[in-house]
Amino acid sequence: MRASTLDAILAARAAKAALAVVTRISDGAQCTFDGSNVDGPMSLSPTQIEEVSGRMRDDRSGTFDDGTLFAQIYNPPLRLIIVGAVHIAQALAPMAAITGFDVTVVDPRGTFATEERFPGITLSDDWPDEALEALAPDGRTAVVTLTHDPKLDDPALQVALRSSAFYIASLGGQRTHSGRLERLRDAGFDAAALARINGPAGLRIGAVSPAEIAVSILAQLTAIRHGKSAARAAA
Repeated sequence: MRASTLDAILAARAAKAALAVVTRISDGAQCTFDGSNVDGPMSLSPTQIEEVSGRMRDDRSGTFDDGTLFAQIYNPPLRLIIVGAVHIAQALAPMAAITGFDVTVVDPRGTFATEERFPGITLSDDWPDEALEALAPDGRTAVVTLTHDPKLDDPALQVALRSSAFYIASLGGQRTHSGRLERLRDAGFDAAALARINGPAGLRIGAVSPAEIAVSILAQLTAIRHGKSAARAAA
């Protein structure tokens, strides 16, 4: 491995940014790809870039291009920020942790966000906007608001919409969601930004119980993470 490649890996890790190192198996030539730019003595075709991009999205290292190239994926951790330490969060947090997410539950109401209700989960009792500003959602972060309280959900959504979070969702029926969109529109967010919010959160699978709703949210989140845009339309 070239010193410049190692430097790129260390820099990406320090910045919590995604990076792929692509090696040509026949001679060991390498390049790096950060999701936008290819750097190094070896070039990649548009088709190869598309393949590597998909592997970065899916956390999938391995050979491709008829076995001639190998992509080693270096991704920062997946994160899920849940606003609202409610019953759905109690089901969603451990489910997401099992699937590889670093989960943080945010709720300033101390009687809700307790270790007893969320064993092993990182908790924050900061106000949601302050918590999200500190957590700085990025392209490997999902944000879900579950409180039904505009005083808690709306500030969190405003921070999330200004970030590159790959999934943003909010609980509530169509009437609740319409009111939410109107408030966010009044706060200056345009139609493109508002379209990023999956509301009501989750796939339409007939979910009723908190655990079932958590399953529907995690399913939608997973589909969108893997580029399945149809999941948004089904929400």
